[in-house]
Amino acid sequence: MARLALERLGGRDARPRLLIGGLGMGFTARAALDALPSGAHVVIAEIAPAVVAWNRGPLGHLAANPLEDRRVRVEMRDVGRVIAEAAACFDAILLDVDNGPRGLAREANQGLYTGAGLAAARRALRSGGLLVVWSASPDGRFEKRLREAGYAAESLQVPARGPGAAGTRHTIFFGRAPGAA
Repeated sequence: MARLALERLGGRDARPRLLIGGLGMGFTARAALDALPSGAHVVIAEIAPAVVAWNRGPLGHLAANPLEDRRVRVEMRDVGRVIAEAAACFDAILLDVDNGPRGLAREANQGLYTGAGLAAARRALRSGGLLVVWSASPDGRFEKRLREAGYAAESLQVPARGPGAAGTRHTIFFGRAPGAA
């Protein structure tokens, strides 16, 4: 997810700013950090203190300790609130908080995928920035909502176990905000 997002983002800025919604096991953060320049800034919004503690402790080594990277700042709060309070400050927002727009981990996340939630994300993005959403399955209605919210939208089916792997496929949605790409 992070690698694909950053490929699409290109080298727009020597100091790109990313927001990652959902820390999980730290793999999305690690992939982003490995592809970002030294001047990048990554905000990780995570609501579960235990997830952050695991990443600072026994799970940290699995993703090469992304929380120890000086480019990372963890915000212990809902990603929807971080988005709502931001104004044109992120080059990309990566949402890895649910199993997709239809597979919510918590009911409160539904707002992220509504027209109002997508508009808030667009306001939080810099001109031409990307909203990237991981999903366990395709969702044509969500892709349509992205377009209705003013994004240039696309989706990509990717192997669940990495490039070239057989088996289950997931969907990554990309929404590019209006402006210079």
